[in-house]
This record gives sequence, C-alpha cells and structure tokens, in this order.
Amino acid sequence: MAGGGFVSQGEVKQYGGKVTMFVVVACVVAATGGLIFGYDIGISGGVTSMDAFLERFFPSVYARMKESSEHQNQYCKFDSQLLTTFTSSLYIAGLIASFFASASTRLFGRKVSMLFGGATFLLGAAINGAATNVAMLIIGRLLLGVGVGFANQSVPVYLSEMAPAKLRGALNIGFQLAITIGIFAANLVNYGTSKISAGYGWRVSLALAAVPAIIMTTGAMGLPDTPNSLLERGQTEKARSMLKKVRGSDNVDDEFQDLVDASESSKQVQHPWKNILERKYRPQLIMAIAIPFFQQLTGINVIMFYAPVLFKTLGFGDDASLMSAVISGLVNLVATFVSIFTVDRYGRRFLFIQGGIQMTICQVAIGIILGQKFGIAGTGSLTKASADWVLVLVCGYVAAFAWSWGPLGWLVPSEIFPLEIRSAGQSLTVSVNLLFTFFIAQAFLPALCYLKFGLFFFFAGFVVIMTTFIFFFLPETKNVPIEEMGLVWKKHWFWGKFVPSEGYVAMTDRKTGA
Repeated sequence: MAGGGFVSQGEVKQYGGKVTMFVVVACVVAATGGLIFGYDIGISGGVTSMDAFLERFFPSVYARMKESSEHQNQYCKFDSQLLTTFTSSLYIAGLIASFFASASTRLFGRKVSMLFGGATFLLGAAINGAATNVAMLIIGRLLLGVGVGFANQSVPVYLSEMAPAKLRGALNIGFQLAITIGIFAANLVNYGTSKISAGYGWRVSLALAAVPAIIMTTGAMGLPDTPNSLLERGQTEKARSMLKKVRGSDNVDDEFQDLVDASESSKQVQHPWKNILERKYRPQLIMAIAIPFFQQLTGINVIMFYAPVLFKTLGFGDDASLMSAVISGLVNLVATFVSIFTVDRYGRRFLFIQGGIQMTICQVAIGIILGQKFGIAGTGSLTKASADWVLVLVCGYVAAFAWSWGPLGWLVPSEIFPLEIRSAGQSLTVSVNLLFTFFIAQAFLPALCYLKFGLFFFFAGFVVIMTTFIFFFLPETKNVPIEEMGLVWKKHWFWGKFVPSEGYVAMTDRKTGA
C-alpha cells in the first residue's frame, strides 16, 4: 500500500502512512495524564486505613477500629459519611470541571486542558499534604478533582485523534496503563509510608501526588496539538503539516480531506450540547452514558478506592491489608498489557464480553466465601485459607477488569464521536463516569455495612446486565478510522435506523470516487 492512500476494508477506509516514532512518543507523553487519576484512586484507600490519619481527622472511626471485635459487625467498622466524603469529594468536583473542560478543549486545544489539569492537581496535592483539619483535606480533594476532570476530558480525545486507526486501541489504552501505574505506585507508597513511626506517613502519601502532576504538566508543555484540534481552530496549514509529521508521509490528501470535511461540518454546529441530543447521534449518546455508567457498576472502585480498608475489614492485619492492595495493584498493571497487545487484534467486543464473564464468576465466589465465613451478622472471621482465596479471587476480578472494562471504558467513547460533538461527547462520558464514581465512593462503606456479602452479588448482577448490553448493542470499532466511524453505526442491526441514509451514501460515494 503506497503513501497516504487507503484500501477498502468492507465499506470503511483504511488510510496509509507509517507508525512514526513522533506519534508514539506524543501518545506516551499524553497518556501520563492518567497517572494523576490512578495515583489518587490508589492513595486514598491506604491513607484512610492508617491509624495516625484516622486518629487525627476521624476519631470516631479510629475508636471503632480499636474496640474488641469479638461481637463487632466486621462490615461496619469504617462506616462514616465524613470519611467517605474525603474520598468522594474529588469526583463531584471532577464532574463539574469536565463541563468547563469541554469548552476549553474545543476553544484552546487538548494541550491547554492538560496543562491546566496538571497545575490544578499539583496545587491540590500541596494543600492535602499540609492539611491540619478536615476542611483543608476537602479543599485539596476538590482541587484534585478539577485536575482529574480536565485530564480525563482531554487525554483520551488527544490519543484517539493522534493515533493511526490500526494502533488507536493500543495507544489509547496507554491512558489506562498510566492509571494502573499510578494505582500501583500509590499502593507501594502507602505500604512504605505506613512504616513511618512518627505518624506523618499519610502526609507523605498525599503530598507525593505532586509527582505525577509535575510529570503530566511538564510533558504537556512539549506536546504538539492534534491535526483535528488545529483544524477546529482554523489553522489549516499547520494541521496539514502536523498530519504529514504524524503519519510520516507527504501523501495524506485523502485523510486530510476527510478531516477538513469533518471540521467544516463541526463549524456548522453552534451548540454541541444541543446537537448531541439529535436523533442521528443517538447511538453515540447512549454509549457515552451507558459505558461509563456500567464501568463504575462493575464495582471496581470498591476494590481500588478501599482495597486496604476492605482487606482490613475482612480480617487482614495492617501490613497484610496494604500488601494485599499492592498485589492487586500489580495484577491490575500487568493485566493492562494484555489489553494493549490484543485490543486491535481481537477487538473491543471480545475483551468486553470475556472480561464480564470472568468478573461475574469472581464476584459471586467472593460473596459466597464471605457469606459462609462472616454470616448475616458479620461477626465471624476468615481463616488464612479463605482469606487467601478472597485475595486470589480479587486478583482474578481485577485482571479481568484491567484488560476489558477498564481501558475500553475510556477507549470506545473517545473514538466514536464525530468532530462536531466530540468535546461535548467526551465531557459527557467523563461526567457520567465521575458522577457514578462519586456515588459508589460515597455509598460503598454504608452499603458494605448493610448489604454485607450481598454487595458482591449486587455488583455481579450489574456485570451480567452490562455484558449482555455489549453483546447486543456495541458494534466492533477496531481498525476503523475515527472520521469513518459513522458507517459502523449505519450497518448495525439496531442503531442503523437512527443514522440518516443520505449521510451514509454521501460518505460512501466520496470514498469510492463516485
């Protein structure tokens, strides 16, 4: 295949060009935006399980932890709305920030949003590390949330626009890989800082959030803007030059023309938040809501936020609970590579469905073990053998999420929107994700207290529902150029009725030269 031409794959264009080191480096640097999200997810659960932190800021929880556990309900040790507010406040701030991030990403480019997100996260880390009261903790968490909202809005879009279609899945999953690296690093930091006998280890854990923020901010300074973003802001020649550099070829006329057409179409859209509600965008709108909603209802953040708290609740000692979180974080990191190496070969649907089946099996098994050992009253205990089985099952569940719903929950929504509503669509995805992350974070400890082992059956039921949804309603998007994605929806048995035939015909005629 020569230069920048294309070959037909069914009815979808396949552009040429090379996979250049320039685009790989740019995507790797951009993906580090996931570090701040991952570090925060991993750090909060470990900090809230540290005695010194609880004694200083949440004395009532600390007092319950020190009570005799012989007749104590093990599921309710950490049930405190103030404690969960510390964790969940970040996500409500991120939800609100994502709406502002949508406008800035469209008006000023993806790079500016990344820079602002990193700088705000850095400020939040400084305030949390220096906190002397709960109010400072919450203010710091709110600033962290603003940073996460901007990063989660801009980074997946940047990666989808910069990457060539045949590697878009693998490069976009770099964002999820960075999240898992952040989680694992946070777990290691918590394990190390918990050994600080002076009792300020929690400060070190919270303040070190500045490290991923600095990495993201300095990395974003050197990033080029995407051709799509340059066109969106009227810089046509810069966009053509950037596309040539990204594809490693001077023959990019076909792809560039498609980008120009998409850009011209997007300029006719004055109100993307209104237009996203139009019937022709119904498939993308539903996916932008359903996928992040289901991603959170897998229950993954029960494990990632509160892994040390959960393991401590289940009878693991202080060190054992933190080490168990390290183990599950390592599994999460390693399993993400499975997705990187398979997503563009086997496709999105296969990984979604296989991961859903494995997660269901693991969650049901965990619920059965806890039900047998703790009972309804929650006053029992785990034997070493049963505790080991719980850890193995948690790791099996985390692995399945890490190569399916984790990365694909960000990849698929970021690649399905046409340019004219892309920033609004990504903002909606981030908002739904953060909204339900907030609900899960706020509700988990009370739910664990009242639903007990039944909580794992609750999440398993949702995994069954969402896996069924993917089987019937998500078309395969692997290797499809991002500007040709409309054809995929047109050919789907259900969504085809929403996509106007005239648009489909026009695109087909232009592609075949008719």
